[in-house]
Amino acid sequence: MTTQGFTVAIDGPAASGKGTIARALARHFGFAHLDTGLLYRAVGAKTLLGVAPLKAATELRTDDLESDLLRSPEVAQAASRVAALPEVRAALVDFQRSFAARAGGAVLDGRDIGTVICPGAQVKLFVIADAEVRARRRFEELAGKGHEVTFEEVLADVKARDARDMGRADAPLKPAEDALTVDTSNMKIADAVSEAIRLVELRSGARG
Repeated sequence: MTTQGFTVAIDGPAASGKGTIARALARHFGFAHLDTGLLYRAVGAKTLLGVAPLKAATELRTDDLESDLLRSPEVAQAASRVAALPEVRAALVDFQRSFAARAGGAVLDGRDIGTVICPGAQVKLFVIADAEVRARRRFEELAGKGHEVTFEEVLADVKARDARDMGRADAPLKPAEDALTVDTSNMKIADAVSEAIRLVELRSGARG
């Protein structure tokens, strides 16, 4: 596989497993990895502190992506809200495209990678799972970290984020026309990763 400028774009809703798959693909192929959702979480976290969304996006630093607080439910909701703002999305496009073009290959996961950020990506995956399955995963993750939440609250949050992400006017969550779908609803992590690796190798081979 030629890795010069080779990009894998992975999209999908919250807790579908796209981040886990993206990290595993990056390790397997030796590519760099960017969880683009962290960009929006970092911007959302700053807005919770009173910073205007556009100012937070234009002044974003790499250090802002490393806080454990970015995984909280409150920040997740704030991230979904700022991600619906066209000016915020525009401010973060160059950062993401520059990362995708790096030598040695890159894997980016998010909501609009294959459709907007990297429409020319050599491989595009759209990772999905049933809302109840995704909510159970997120609930167990949050409960394991000590967050006091109920499954019903997490399910409502997942559905609200889905509606906001899929319904926004600018760069809505949807599969690219040439994306390959991976449904992880009934898959173990190892099986989902193996399937993703197979698809990347299949698509990269088909493209030479």
